[in-house]
Amino acid sequence: MATTSTTTTPPAHQQGTPTPAATRSLPGLLLAGGLLGAWLLAACIVHLTQGTSQVGLAELWAMVTGADVGQSATVITQSRLPRLGAAVLVGIALGAAGASMQSVTRNPLASPDTTAVNAGAFLALTIVSAFGISLGVLPGTAVAFVGGLAAATLVLGISSGGATFAIRLVLAGSVIALGFSAITSVLLLLFPWETQGLFAWGAGSLSQRSPDAITSVAPIVAVALIVLFTQTRALDILQMGDDAARSLGVPLTRTRIITVICSVLLAAAAVTVAGPIGFVGLCAPLVVRLLAAKIRPLRRQAAFITASCIAGIALVLTADVAVRAVFGAISGVTVPTGVITSIIGALALILLAQRLTHVGDGGALASLRAGSRLSRSHPWIILVSALALLIAALSASVVLGDQRILLGDVSNWLQGIASIRVEIILDTRVPRITAAALAGAALALSGGLLQTFTRNPLADPGILGVTSAAGLGAVITLISVPAPTFTMLFAGALIGASIAGVVVFGLSSRGGISTMRLVLVGVGMSAGTSAITTLLLVQTDPWNQNKAITWLGGSTFGATFNQQVWLCAVLVGAGVLLTRTSRDLDIIQLDEVSPQLLGVALNRSKVIHLGLAIVLAATATATVGVISFVGLVAPHAARLLIGKQHRWQLPMTAVCGAVLVVVADAVGRSVLAPAQVPAGMVTALIGTPYFIWLLWKIRENRS
Repeated sequence: MATTSTTTTPPAHQQGTPTPAATRSLPGLLLAGGLLGAWLLAACIVHLTQGTSQVGLAELWAMVTGADVGQSATVITQSRLPRLGAAVLVGIALGAAGASMQSVTRNPLASPDTTAVNAGAFLALTIVSAFGISLGVLPGTAVAFVGGLAAATLVLGISSGGATFAIRLVLAGSVIALGFSAITSVLLLLFPWETQGLFAWGAGSLSQRSPDAITSVAPIVAVALIVLFTQTRALDILQMGDDAARSLGVPLTRTRIITVICSVLLAAAAVTVAGPIGFVGLCAPLVVRLLAAKIRPLRRQAAFITASCIAGIALVLTADVAVRAVFGAISGVTVPTGVITSIIGALALILLAQRLTHVGDGGALASLRAGSRLSRSHPWIILVSALALLIAALSASVVLGDQRILLGDVSNWLQGIASIRVEIILDTRVPRITAAALAGAALALSGGLLQTFTRNPLADPGILGVTSAAGLGAVITLISVPAPTFTMLFAGALIGASIAGVVVFGLSSRGGISTMRLVLVGVGMSAGTSAITTLLLVQTDPWNQNKAITWLGGSTFGATFNQQVWLCAVLVGAGVLLTRTSRDLDIIQLDEVSPQLLGVALNRSKVIHLGLAIVLAATATATVGVISFVGLVAPHAARLLIGKQHRWQLPMTAVCGAVLVVVADAVGRSVLAPAQVPAGMVTALIGTPYFIWLLWKIRENRS
């Protein structure tokens, strides 16, 4: 490389020439290698001795020394070694990919998960499978690479620059991954036979029928690693900053392009072999960074990437060992290893959020444009117009669907004189529509309250992990209770959402609720609860699994008027409370000081209103499943249309949320009829580009 073309030379610790300091660093490297090697060796031994067949240390040693071990050799070579080989390849690929991404972006939160590479690669493979195209290992790797590279390019482009780059990258990557996951879920539902088995594989599984995939992908991983190691010297210099690296002759653009391409290729190879095993690329480099705090030679990129590969293998093996230790030798084989790594990664993400210092302030919400001249003078005109739009959306939703009917048929149904066909259609369709409207209003109000109290335009019950935790509580109820009633389902969702709310707000309130840390902790909460939900679902039978996927996608299918009583009661109670506290909310959204000066009981108000936000989200989730982005999009739309006075903004928010979910439900029932797409997946497809636009606007305001 051309890094030596300038007369200025980098410090000795960044050059490849031996120095006394480099010699003294050898014990530190040996210590780090010994620690990581011991972890890896222990994980390998336990991994090979786990299973239904009795294979102990004696058999392993006999096999290593060439002795005849009989049937044990067949078990090891045909069953356990392919799984071990998959763990080794995936650990190396993801460990190196995460370390190089963090180095090239100088961002400790970068990884194949937080840059949506895994989600993009999995979506690309799912699209190919859904259309019945059967690919070999190498073509599959190419397809995964294209999907992962497109996702990484989008995420890095949106989040780059500024003091809050680290957090914006996670936010952008998480939201884009959520959008990609929504598309993937749609394909899994619409093409169940073509994509059979992809749900469990999509959580990351080391199960291998043969070593063919490993041997085919291993050369790709080796080439990507070789190319990556040619960039380590430039990456060492890049850690000093762009200006310093440029002055030392480092070609920044070329270095970044090569490093990102190699990282994405490594992640795509891992996805091809074992599916998207989550957060290994985040946690393995994190372990090495913790060691590097004491062992300085690990800060050099060659050592950092190498150690991350070893830590990646050990982490994947440890997670796989833990799965089989908890669930047994038989059931543990079917449990995706990625579920455990995702839970570990979620905890790591939350811990990293606590360590970040540059997390923004609470002025982002105040800086966004709100209202218009008409809304300031005649807000009731805007609200009445929105109500008219809601009525139009409800009317259109009633007549549209897999079976279209006329307004005259609707009139006859209301009078009780409709035909049997129309009666059957509307008896199931109308409750779905009312459930969509009520749930949309509840989720929108929940998001509006969260944004007001956190003064965070990115707050949303879905992004903060509240709805995914409510979904987890409901899924636990569905699995553990035979024929659960809706009251039980509601109780499970409420408990899950309440626990998530307490944890997220508690962990993000150090020094006051931070604008960005709140969302980052919420992303970790969402990832963790989603992983546990996946773990529960893969343990159930395929029929219940498909039903659960539909429900978790936010489906109004099967909704009844009786189930909506709780939702109506919560909305009425919320309306009464918010009518009396709208002035306090106007003051609270400004800053932390104004409420205290103007006599607002801030702590009491926070407990009441944030509790109400959690109850609204939990009730909506128990009624229609997990629907994301409504609490994000609807409050912003209301704020743009009618301004920031809560006596007008909150009713407008509820109406906008109702319109959004009603339209999403109608689209999901109509576009691909007779097949149906859950409303939550449609709102995710709508909300993803909006969130990206919002993140870009906040970036412009802070630049």
